[in-house]
Amino acid sequence: MDTLIRLLKQNARLSCKELAAMTGMSESSVEEKIKTLEHEGVIKGYSAIVNDEAADKNTVTAFIEVKVTPKADCGFDDIAKTIMMYDEVESLTLMSGAFDLAVTISGTNYKEVALFVAQRLSTIDGVISTATHFVLKRYKEKGIFIENEADDERGFISP
Repeated sequence: MDTLIRLLKQNARLSCKELAAMTGMSESSVEEKIKTLEHEGVIKGYSAIVNDEAADKNTVTAFIEVKVTPKADCGFDDIAKTIMMYDEVESLTLMSGAFDLAVTISGTNYKEVALFVAQRLSTIDGVISTATHFVLKRYKEKGIFIENEADDERGFISP
């Protein structure tokens, strides 16, 4: 992976000046490369990693495994396009293994998420089954610790 992309994935708030120093490129080269990456669709956007528990205690997140019957002409694409049009859907991924699509959604409570699955997701033509897993606590996201690590005060005692 390109060093500039790796650095932006770790911290998209780094300035072009900081990125230039870290990559050995000139500041103008960094600016131009970022513009090119955005224009080519390599960089799709920038986002913050948020501790949802601290920001909004009423947010519920769920990962939903979806098994589908792919359509002859387009495979999984049509079903995926239908699912991703719902505002609740934060991410949608084609998977290998026991299920076909992984859907991440958020809502204000468990019932809202359950109703989305029952009334919207499960009724889509081609969806065979779903399995919903609610997020209880996030520890790490994209390499970032969500909560500060507690110091281990036990100390190390050598025999």
